[in-house]
Amino acid sequence: MQDLIQQERFELEVLDRMNSARLLSGLVFGGGTMLRLCFGLDRFSVDLDFWIVKEIDSKALFNDLKKFLSEYYSVRDAASKFYTMLFEIRSGNFRRSLKIEIRKEKKKVSMEKAIAYSRYSTVQVLLNVVSLKDMMESKIEAFLTRKEIRDVFDVEFLYRRGIPLSTPASNLKKMLIEIKALKKRDYTVKLGSIIEDDQRQYYVKENFKILKQAIAEKF
Repeated sequence: MQDLIQQERFELEVLDRMNSARLLSGLVFGGGTMLRLCFGLDRFSVDLDFWIVKEIDSKALFNDLKKFLSEYYSVRDAASKFYTMLFEIRSGNFRRSLKIEIRKEKKKVSMEKAIAYSRYSTVQVLLNVVSLKDMMESKIEAFLTRKEIRDVFDVEFLYRRGIPLSTPASNLKKMLIEIKALKKRDYTVKLGSIIEDDQRQYYVKENFKILKQAIAEKF
């Protein structure tokens, strides 16, 4: 877990620097790392994900980010693809590299202000973040697409915070099937490597009992 704690400090350092340089003005912070740093998601997340929400010259933004990140870090990879911009950076102060992904397509999402922070760091950053309602929709879509256990973990987290399962019944049925199809290794290794021990024991034993019951009640 020490590597993940250090990674969290790395994430906050980068967010703080990007925000201070006004490089986040046309972006909104989303994904699992946003949920953890801004809303207390009880799993670690190792990437920074952003969506574009304003008309932006993506080529100029890519070049500005690459130049800026190079001032502080070793940029191991920088690619401007059709749908996304991707950066991978390293720092001498942290063991892991950090990936930054920015989706180029202008996203229509509702936003709110939130403070990114960690009990392992003294850094706090005020950011525009994707609303929890829109994150629920995004996480359901992500789970149905890539079948990763971390996404359904995030869906249950959001549901327990009172965010409704706002998706058609057909998607909920598919979701329930895919949750039941998760293997023991998904719980012990994939999920187990990014949550604390007490959480790991709970999910190995109970799986996603609360979420499965909530979905079943929709039918």
